[in-house]
Amino acid sequence: MGRLAAASLVGTAIEFFDFFVYGTAAALVLGPLFFPHFSPLAGTLAAFGTFAAGFVARPLGSVLFGHVGDRYGRRPVLFASLVLTGCATVAVGCVPTYESIGIAAPALLLVLRFLQGLGLGGEWGGAVLLTAEHAPERRRALWASFPQIGPSVGFVLANGVMLALTAGLSDADFRSWGWRVPFWAAGLLAAAGLGLRSSLAETPQFEELAASGRRAEAPLAEVFRGHWRLVLLTAGALAVGYAVFYAVSTWALAYGTERLGVSSTVMLVCVMAAVAIMGAVTPFAAMLGDRFGRRTLCLAGCAASALWMFPMVALLHTARPPLMFLGFLGSMLAFITMFSVVAAYLPELYEPRVRCTGAAVGYNLAGVLGGALTPIVATTVSEGGEGPPWGVAAYLTVVALVSLGCFALLPETLPSRAVAPEPAPEPV
Repeated sequence: MGRLAAASLVGTAIEFFDFFVYGTAAALVLGPLFFPHFSPLAGTLAAFGTFAAGFVARPLGSVLFGHVGDRYGRRPVLFASLVLTGCATVAVGCVPTYESIGIAAPALLLVLRFLQGLGLGGEWGGAVLLTAEHAPERRRALWASFPQIGPSVGFVLANGVMLALTAGLSDADFRSWGWRVPFWAAGLLAAAGLGLRSSLAETPQFEELAASGRRAEAPLAEVFRGHWRLVLLTAGALAVGYAVFYAVSTWALAYGTERLGVSSTVMLVCVMAAVAIMGAVTPFAAMLGDRFGRRTLCLAGCAASALWMFPMVALLHTARPPLMFLGFLGSMLAFITMFSVVAAYLPELYEPRVRCTGAAVGYNLAGVLGGALTPIVATTVSEGGEGPPWGVAAYLTVVALVSLGCFALLPETLPSRAVAPEPAPEPV
């Protein structure tokens, strides 16, 4: 289990490094380079638009790779998704700017971001099932939480590289070539990840399905025929996690540098510190999920998010680093209270024959609802006015309440807390 968990963690960390480095670049530099004729606000919105394309692609990736995972095994998904995301990320670092090739530059950026999202949409399902289906039942949330640490590691690594480059290069050099370095480094990371995953075994549950001939012929059709309500509920339930995370990691970064005049270095350090602590807390929160239930932790995380969004926005608007960090940390702890257990929770909600497709589609559809829209909506509603952007807080609070309602309609899956069927009456 230790080797499997490490391989899942490293793989998701690499793929999320690829995904997050684009978000940071979109907040800091892509607008002026690829949309130079737009106003600063319009350029930021356009850059966030290409950022959103990755989220739109993620459910499609979960359909494509989910079919592979349910028909041919979880293991092939891990290789194919990593290759696709790594190649697309390296290519982003090679795209000429608008000044060199005109409108083709943002068009290429959009296509490559879409391919990034396609690969990441497959990665999560494969990595999670690799650990969840090997894990012992009473420690499943703990072991399945290791892929959920990967995003934290990827985020800190991506932003750490960006921080080092912004601190060590002049602004002209960073805008000229420095921002491309993390994208080029993705190729080396992907190669390392492929080497680590080369010796992994297929999961016992898939091998049992294959041996019995009970694999789904058309996983997506089965999911939407028999589990459509579950897909919609899980997507709505998880939307708040994406909304909160990308409000902090992407929108707040742009808002702090452009509207509050805080240096990008300070903003990156505040966000990175909060995300690093979140990653360290993840397995401990998952252990609570093994003890008290997956749904219980998810409800608690939603409630905490709803209560914390107005204080978070107020603390951000102070532009004082310790207070901004406190606001970000509270948001990340509320987020991980939910997302530490969803890697165990979602697979348990679906039967094994369609699990790779169903769990991944619900998870990545939530990314469209929460992650793709949040930077755009938050940037729009925070424009104008001198006070704190309360509209952003209100938007995030509403999303949290909607997710709370969706979680309330989902069942508990922890064996000791799940509701057992009533026994049949004794014959007279």
